[in-house]
Amino acid sequence: MWKEFKSFAIKGNVLDLAVAVVIGAAFGKIVSSLVADIIVPLVGLLSGGINLEKLTFTYLDAEVKYGIFLQSVVDFFIISFSIFMVVKVANRFKQKETVKVEVVETPAPDPEIALLTEIRDLLKANKQGEA
Repeated sequence: MWKEFKSFAIKGNVLDLAVAVVIGAAFGKIVSSLVADIIVPLVGLLSGGINLEKLTFTYLDAEVKYGIFLQSVVDFFIISFSIFMVVKVANRFKQKETVKVEVVETPAPDPEIALLTEIRDLLKANKQGEA
């Protein structure tokens, strides 16, 4: 059991996944800061300083804070768009690799060789059928 776990844990895929999780967590902090410290204030300026988080209504004794939900939806779209733009810019800078494929045409076999190959195959098939 230990050998199986060791071979699983040392595989490249698991190590790549671990690195991706760590980098993803660090990138998440960057994106959160970008949204909270730069984009949301700019959107607030453009929208006249509207703060959705304060929107509530009371029904009987329950206070429904639907503004927090709306703000979360807006934050989601801002974060999604920010990540989309970062990936788009990163893909633009990524060098495109072109793969050259050489097509090698094999010449048609000589008709005599093709006929001899066919006879050989028929003799083999006939010999196996007798056995």
